[in-house]
Amino acid sequence: MSPLLRPARPTDAGSLGAMITDAVAAHAWKPALHSGAEDIAHAGTMIERGWVTVAETRGGALLGFLAREGSYVHALFVTPDAQGHGIGRTLLHDAQRVAQRLELWTFLANERAQRFYERAGFAVTRRGDGSANEEGLPDLFYVWEAPATRSMEARG
Repeated sequence: MSPLLRPARPTDAGSLGAMITDAVAAHAWKPALHSGAEDIAHAGTMIERGWVTVAETRGGALLGFLAREGSYVHALFVTPDAQGHGIGRTLLHDAQRVAQRLELWTFLANERAQRFYERAGFAVTRRGDGSANEEGLPDLFYVWEAPATRSMEARG
């Protein structure tokens, strides 16, 4: 599955919001704090701000998305059927291609995400006890930095 990447459109908000809702429902450890409508509104806000890149099939079916504001990755979601097919890796590599540094939080309970980010070169730089996120769950702050040779090439 080789996805096409493009900037999200306002009409994508419903599908992206559903990805968020479905991901919360798929993890028993994650509390459902928002309604489906709130997830759609949140996706719409990220799209309006120009943060979202989507991955889709050649036929236009959405497979996942990454929301990035500068160096901070707000969200990375992949539909259940597309997981394990390189969609998240493609979205993340695209962000790494254009950024010198990426930062994000993931939950301590999300071991699959931890393995994914560590394989992509991210390292844990801080640990949270859950007091700083609305879920109240312990979390990890990950940072990735472009190799020094690439940083120098980008400047020169």
